[in-house]
Amino acid sequence: MSSDAETSLPAPRIQLTPQQWRAKLTPNEYQVLREAGTERAFTGEYTDTETEGVYDCRACGAELFRSGEKFHSHCGWPSFFDPAKSDAVILRTDDSLGQRRVEVLCANCHSHLGHVFEGEGYPTPTDKRYCINSISLRLHPSEGSTS
Repeated sequence: MSSDAETSLPAPRIQLTPQQWRAKLTPNEYQVLREAGTERAFTGEYTDTETEGVYDCRACGAELFRSGEKFHSHCGWPSFFDPAKSDAVILRTDDSLGQRRVEVLCANCHSHLGHVFEGEGYPTPTDKRYCINSISLRLHPSEGSTS
């Protein structure tokens, strides 16, 4: 991350030291959420989940996505066409891996969630695919929903 990218983002509402994050998260969660890692495709707990509910940030508990915005993209990670609230996530240019992508961060704690892609032709209202690491999320099923 460049310092320019850091200064252009609003400050996170939750700010912990790396040591505090390490105490709160498992090593795999820390690697994805705090170091912008990626879980392997088709291995995440929520990739094919159809349970109704709310997906929160695993790091801070902020509401990020709802099951009504989740769709099957067959890309290997949970996909959503829109955040639960327009200000739930923030987007940042990511030029790593030799290509330009758009990183998705939790607006509350700036944890890495995944990337968003646009114009891929999925039949969704936004034509966007928020490709999110399962390990970045925690699903809270709705009352009466089955897993």
